[in-house]
Amino acid sequence: MENELKRFDVAQLAHVEMFTPNPDGTLWFFKEILGMTEVDREGQSVYLRSYEDFYHHSLKITERNEPGLGHVSWRASSKNALERRVKDLEKSGAGKGWIDGDLGHGAAYQFVTPDNHNMEILWDVDYYQAPESECTLLKNRPQKRPTRGVPVRRIDHVNLLSSNVTANKKFMMSDLGFNLREHVVKNDGSEIGTWLSVSPLVHELAFMGDQGTPEPGLGRLHHIAFWYGFPQHLHDLSEILTENEIQIEAGPLKHGVSQAMCMYVFEPGGNRIELFGDSGYLIFDPDWKPVKWEEGELEKAIIYYGAPLPDSYFKRGTPFVKSPAAANK
Repeated sequence: MENELKRFDVAQLAHVEMFTPNPDGTLWFFKEILGMTEVDREGQSVYLRSYEDFYHHSLKITERNEPGLGHVSWRASSKNALERRVKDLEKSGAGKGWIDGDLGHGAAYQFVTPDNHNMEILWDVDYYQAPESECTLLKNRPQKRPTRGVPVRRIDHVNLLSSNVTANKKFMMSDLGFNLREHVVKNDGSEIGTWLSVSPLVHELAFMGDQGTPEPGLGRLHHIAFWYGFPQHLHDLSEILTENEIQIEAGPLKHGVSQAMCMYVFEPGGNRIELFGDSGYLIFDPDWKPVKWEEGELEKAIIYYGAPLPDSYFKRGTPFVKSPAAANK
């Protein structure tokens, strides 16, 4: 019974905090290009949300001297579920302790993955209340569709770089109840990448082997993904990004893993953002068997169709890691 409860104790991805050394440029990108709404500001942080995100915010942008991940926040399915997950996190030694809360949510328990990615789990949240000018006739949507840029609809997932993909996967499954949905396995049995979720989404969290550094524990971010909707939206974004000289790293392309049609770009602060959507599938089968891609199938797992991914996709993450030669100068 305990293991069954664990599978449902984490409900969803609540929000992600991202660091940027260029807050003005980063905010311009998310607000004017991706059409996100600014909700609040406090200190060096700005709180944003997409127009179909129901909570106070889904993205917290904080000014720092280099880009990277602040933290990933998960919402528990109840107060009791939160207490159960905290007990397991404390037993595992991954727990850092409680914070009183932040704008948009109440008390949260902070913890780290084996690779030192900062995370938190919480229950009490504030729901977005649109001002009268943004109220929509759709009672099942929190606000009108914005008219700036090509607005993304919701936060979708986060992808983290890891020195040991399997160790991080096992931690999220054993301590938080995540389900393994797909993985790429090398001939020696080690995992190149894992895609996990707690909901019917094919993934809310992915771990990729960090080819950019052999050092463990750096807590590096690969990308944050936002759901854009349908292929025409992606093509519209491609044109707007090109006109505004935003670097498109890869795409549009279609992944084998997740089946999503997507594109990867670098926002002005240096973090990689994925625009994700179209045909990514949902999982309703309670007895789902993880999809296993063999090493020889890696090419189709990553690119079902589209141009090959550049080398930077596998090696670049934030914060940046200097090469040994550069570090010795």
